[in-house]
Amino acid sequence: MSAYTLQDLARKMADIDFVMLQTTTDGGEHAARPMSNNGDVDYDGDSWFFTFENTRMVADIRRDPKVGLSFTGAKSLLGKPPIFVAVQGHCHLHTDKATFAEHWVKDLERWFEQGIDTPGIVLLHVRASRIAWWDGEDNGELTV
Repeated sequence: MSAYTLQDLARKMADIDFVMLQTTTDGGEHAARPMSNNGDVDYDGDSWFFTFENTRMVADIRRDPKVGLSFTGAKSLLGKPPIFVAVQGHCHLHTDKATFAEHWVKDLERWFEQGIDTPGIVLLHVRASRIAWWDGEDNGELTV
């Protein structure tokens, strides 16, 4: 088992933008959907995602803030398997524009046409508590 640090994992995750965010539904089932880090991928155990407040995902998080994130890296040129990272954590919902501005990138205007003033926008902040990874040769786990 490898002894990666959070900084080691951050370097391996630097190019991964899209992740699957898993929540628990009101019926106890798991639900997952793709989310983008929006280029905010200098990973330190925190992940940030913009979405709309009136979604089932946000309702799931309000009811149970424990979430999972699944990251998959790109396959290497030499055929080595990519890195797979599974994060368990807690999600906090932000609705203040100052926090929006800290994580905003222009590309988000594709989905949120009025920028941080888009009605119903919310920012998800996932703070990791446990991270597991596999890279085809090694695996490990880190408690954050």
